[in-house]
Amino acid sequence: MTRREIRENVFKMLFRAEFHEAEEMTEQVSLFEEELSEAKEDELVYMTSKSNEILAKIPEIDKAVNEVSEGWKTTRMGKVDLSIIRLAVYEIKYEEEIPTKVAINEAVELAKKYGTDSSSSFVNGILAKFA
Repeated sequence: MTRREIRENVFKMLFRAEFHEAEEMTEQVSLFEEELSEAKEDELVYMTSKSNEILAKIPEIDKAVNEVSEGWKTTRMGKVDLSIIRLAVYEIKYEEEIPTKVAINEAVELAKKYGTDSSSSFVNGILAKFA
């Protein structure tokens, strides 16, 4: 898998987490891994680990997003946009090997693919404040 595909699958897991309780996530991860039959074992481990790390830091990530967003708190954001923003903020704040511009660009591309017509500009606007 490419880095972009791995990032996209991490986004999908974060999005899935929006609809399930924490105790259901083990089963959800198993179902998700079954869907990714072409993925290598190390890729699955990486995606699951990164998803879990992001989910564990959601309070910190959401606090940072709420501090920079004007008129849009995380509780009002669409689940697709919010999942993308959380992924990008995690990469910006906690993964030094990923340049900020790359994290933002990848988030905008995910927003174009999965969000609404205005998602990419919304995501870009929020994330630009982290640059």
